[in-house]
Amino acid sequence: MERMALFIDGANVYAAARRLGWNFDHRKILEYFSAGGSVYNAFYYTAVPVPMDDKQKRFTDALTYMGYTVRTRPLRETTDESGETSRRANLDIEIVTDLLTTADRYDTAVLLTGDGDFERPVEVLRARGKRVVVASIAEMTSYELRNAADAYVDFKDIREHVERPGYRLPSDQRGSDQRGEGSRGAEHRPFYVSATLTDSDER
Repeated sequence: MERMALFIDGANVYAAARRLGWNFDHRKILEYFSAGGSVYNAFYYTAVPVPMDDKQKRFTDALTYMGYTVRTRPLRETTDESGETSRRANLDIEIVTDLLTTADRYDTAVLLTGDGDFERPVEVLRARGKRVVVASIAEMTSYELRNAADAYVDFKDIREHVERPGYRLPSDQRGSDQRGEGSRGAEHRPFYVSATLTDSDER
């Protein structure tokens, strides 16, 4: 049986949901991408406010309950030269570290992101005989990453399998000048993914 591992870039997936205007059910995501295989692990990477608020804690706790390994980094507030304040956290290093250090435990890596920074790690994995599947939306997926992967899945094509009905997000349809930037756009603004789950879901 094929051994699989999921790596979910929380910022990128949330940004994709904002653009699509509909939300994801992370239990369904796990079930969909693990169908027909044996899941070694499913990693979820997200930034959290400090201190962590109740909604964010319920969200990360629910992910853990579902079987995800949750990696977090604190959101850091910075002010640029113009005085504009932003909050950001970059978990690329954590994702790459898990991708490479756990490679002996899976045959296929499913990477939910469109960030072009992962092109080289994907190429390294394929050189080691691993199969890599990238999932995101076209307007947020870099050409280089899509080209490096063995297969690409567009969230729009699997909506019926991964959507959480009734939990809509304000659509974040931005102009074409920002397309293809991967998670970079999400990284520079606060994001809260707690709307995808409520504490009642685990009762």
